[in-house]
Amino acid sequence: MNIEDAVGVSERLMRYLEVVAAFVLVGLFAVGVFDFLLQIVALVRSGAIAQTEAIINLIDEILLLFIIVEIFQTVVAYAQERSVIRIVIAAGLIAVARKIISFHSGDYAGSTDATIAATGYAVLLLALVAALYVVQRTNVATPADQDV
Repeated sequence: MNIEDAVGVSERLMRYLEVVAAFVLVGLFAVGVFDFLLQIVALVRSGAIAQTEAIINLIDEILLLFIIVEIFQTVVAYAQERSVIRIVIAAGLIAVARKIISFHSGDYAGSTDATIAATGYAVLLLALVAALYVVQRTNVATPADQDV
C-alpha cells in the first residue's frame, strides 16, 4: 500500500466519523429536548413554573440545546468543507449569553471575584459581537453559511 492509498483510506474514515459525530449530536439534542419537556411538565405540576429561578434554569437548558445545534452545524459545515467561522462565533455567543443569564454573584468568594467574572463575561460578549460583525462585514462567510 502506497502513501496515497493510505491517506485516501484515512480521509474516508474521517468522513465517516464526522457523520457519526453529527448523528451523536442529533441524538444528544433529541434527549435534551425530551428532558426539557419533562422539566416543564414537572414545573407545571409542582406550580414552580412561575418562579424566577425555575425560568432561568429553563432558559439555561434551552441555550445549552442551541449550543448543541451550533456544534452540529459546525460538524456538518466542516464535513462539507464550508467555512465554520460564523458558526463557531455564534456558538460562543450563545455560550457566553448562557453564562451571563445564569450568573450569580453569590457563587464567588467575594465581590471582587464576582466583579472580575462579570467583567470577563462582558469583555467576551463584546469581543464575540465584534468578531461576528467583522465576519459579516468582510464576507468571510460563504453564501451557504449565511443560510444556516
